[in-house]
Amino acid sequence: MSSSRSEPPELRITRRHLPHWTLDGSIYFVTARLATRPLSAPERREVLAHVRSGDGRFYRLVAAVIMPDHLHLLLKPSPGITLSRIMKGIKGVSARRINRRRGTRGRVWLHESWDRVVRHQRELLEKIDYMLYNPWKAGLIEDLREYDGWYWSGEYDIEDDE
Repeated sequence: MSSSRSEPPELRITRRHLPHWTLDGSIYFVTARLATRPLSAPERREVLAHVRSGDGRFYRLVAAVIMPDHLHLLLKPSPGITLSRIMKGIKGVSARRINRRRGTRGRVWLHESWDRVVRHQRELLEKIDYMLYNPWKAGLIEDLREYDGWYWSGEYDIEDDE
């Protein structure tokens, strides 16, 4: 018997040191931490430019903030592209660029990133707000408009299951 309804996506849970939940079609909140000294302002801008360059090709970027010692991303992977592949590309390319800029070699980012499936509209807005205020809370800026390591697409749509 055939049904006109499509099957809902299946939640998959994997684990290395941290748990990773995969749910096709979801927006993810991702945090990646540095393994090296903090990023300078030019390095943060370079990482942000690289993150933005993948928007529309590998993922839909909702928001990003690049801090001196970590980054936060809100993104939705493109069909057929895993979050793991996205993060490997972001961290690998940005690490090469940072090492080139610094004249160094080796690991820049901690191997594993923390990620979370964003479940509803309210949570998405909370994450955007958290990311926007992160540089201010860290004492990097006095005015939110000053921080150049921040990006928001202006979109905040999510299918709400609440």
